[in-house]
Amino acid sequence: MIKKLSKAVLAGLVATISLAGVGIAEPAGVWLTPDGNSHIEIWNCGGKLCGKIAWFTEPHNSDGTLKLDEKNKNEALRTRPLLGLVMMSGFTETGDGKWTKGRIYNPEDGQVYRSKLEVKDHDTLNVSGCVLVFCKAQTWTRVK
Repeated sequence: MIKKLSKAVLAGLVATISLAGVGIAEPAGVWLTPDGNSHIEIWNCGGKLCGKIAWFTEPHNSDGTLKLDEKNKNEALRTRPLLGLVMMSGFTETGDGKWTKGRIYNPEDGQVYRSKLEVKDHDTLNVSGCVLVFCKAQTWTRVK
């Protein structure tokens, strides 16, 4: 009887441990960029992922006004505040924690990059962006 009970408990533990690893964390949440000076909030927007600048270390100019999207190639968009700026869009889930076909706008250079995301674990997100054949990758850390 004890042997059967032990086998049942062991089987239950194995099933619990196996199921714990099945779900891959979602990229929705707030992420810290590698330089530590900004948070990006990612959310589901119509079945795809979007992201905005939720916080950064110096959102104001010396005169107290909000910093603007001054390097945008589209002159009409240069008056948008950087804080709250939607700078990620169009990411489509491909499975196994991977999202592709996205676009990331970099307000530091005014460029839009083809991008993909990969959730490594609950607290780690790999972000890569490319222009032509030139690519750059970063690892973001979950804030919440």
